[in-house]
Amino acid sequence: MSQFEYINAISKVIEKIDSEEVASKIKEAADLCAETIASGKLVHMFGSGHSVLPVQDVFPRYGGYVGWHPLMDPRLMWHNVIGPNDAPGLLWLERQKGYIANFLDNYDFKEGEVMIVYSHGGMNAAPIETALYAKERGLKVIAVTSVDNYRNGAPATYEYEGKKIKLYDIADIVLDNCCSLVDAQVPLRNEPGYVGATSTIGAIAVSQTLATETALRLEKMGVKVEPFVSPNVVGVDGAARTKSNYKKYRKLVVEDLNNI
Repeated sequence: MSQFEYINAISKVIEKIDSEEVASKIKEAADLCAETIASGKLVHMFGSGHSVLPVQDVFPRYGGYVGWHPLMDPRLMWHNVIGPNDAPGLLWLERQKGYIANFLDNYDFKEGEVMIVYSHGGMNAAPIETALYAKERGLKVIAVTSVDNYRNGAPATYEYEGKKIKLYDIADIVLDNCCSLVDAQVPLRNEPGYVGATSTIGAIAVSQTLATETALRLEKMGVKVEPFVSPNVVGVDGAARTKSNYKKYRKLVVEDLNNI
C-alpha cells in the first residue's frame, strides 16, 4: 500500500484495466486498429474538454507512430478558466446538438476506418454525435468511457431516433476507463465531495496500451513501425525519424483533405 491515498486509488484503476474482461476488449480494438493502419487508412481520435488529453498523448509524441489522427477542435478545448475560450464556454458548446458536424465536415473519412471517441460520462452531444457521424460513414467506433458511469450514473438525456442514448450505446467496441462515475476518488474529511481525479489517467493508460498492442500486431503483420524517438535514444537519428514521420502523416491527412 502506498502512503498516498491517490496512488492507492489510481493503482486500482490500472489493475482493473489489466483484468481479463477489459484486456480482451483492448486486444479486440488493437486487432481492428492494426488492420486499419496496415491497409493505409487512419484511426481517428476525438475528445472534448479534458478528454482531449488522451488524444494528444497518442500522437504525436515519443513512442507515437503514423496511423493515428488526432481530431481536436480548439473551440472544445479550454485555454482560459474564464474569458475568451473559457472552460464554461466549452462545457456549454459540447452539449449543443448539431455543432460537431461543422467541425467534422473539414475531414474526409473513409469507410473501414476507425473513430475512437473519448468521454468519461458519454452523455454530451459532441462525443455522441461524433460517434453517430462516423457510423453513418461506415467507420467502426471505439468508445473509451466509464462503464460504471453508463450503468449507474445519471440517465441519458441525448435523444436519437426516439431513444435516450449514451456514447456506450453507439460503439462497436467499448473500452472501460475503469473509473467510477464520480471520477475523483479521495473523499474529503470535512466537506462532501472528492479530490484526486482518475479518468484522464485511466483513459491515457487504456490509450497507450491500445497503441502499444497495435504496434506489436503491425510488426507481426510485417508492417514497419517507426515511432518518434527521444534525442536520448542511441542508434537512431531522431531528427530524421521525426521529419520522415511528419512527411508520412502529412501525405495521409493532406491527401484526404484535398478530396473534400
